[in-house]
Amino acid sequence: MKIGELSRRTGVPTRMLRYYEEQELLRPERADNGYRSYDEPAVHRVQQIRGLLDSGLTTEIIRRILPFLNKPDEIHLHPECLTPETAALLRGEAERIQQRIDCLARNRDAIHAYLAAVLPGPEDRSPPPTPRRSDGTSGEPAPAEAPPT
Repeated sequence: MKIGELSRRTGVPTRMLRYYEEQELLRPERADNGYRSYDEPAVHRVQQIRGLLDSGLTTEIIRRILPFLNKPDEIHLHPECLTPETAALLRGEAERIQQRIDCLARNRDAIHAYLAAVLPGPEDRSPPPTPRRSDGTSGEPAPAEAPPT
């Protein structure tokens, strides 16, 4: 299939597919006219790449582990193929991802705490009171004066 068809089937723009090729994540065949030609497994491969990128992995790490992926949720990396350098990269990525998870959890908890502080209980969902400025005013515009009669 041509790059446009792969793009339609995966939802990944053609420009991004070319980038994946530059990063050696995809290796399409080339027709005599120079057009890229992708086989059916390329659809699955692009979906894997997208999922790994969305999870925060770098293209460098994806390039190293992609040959060992069989399904989106399975990695078949034989222990003798795992170099110390790749192991260190994967450990570093796992730590970086954990830091992101911790940060997201803190942000989630802060949002929940904020909502709990400003929203009354579930039985009364009236809007929170207007915050006051340090000078004691409400921060809302003053009501217009009545026109003279």
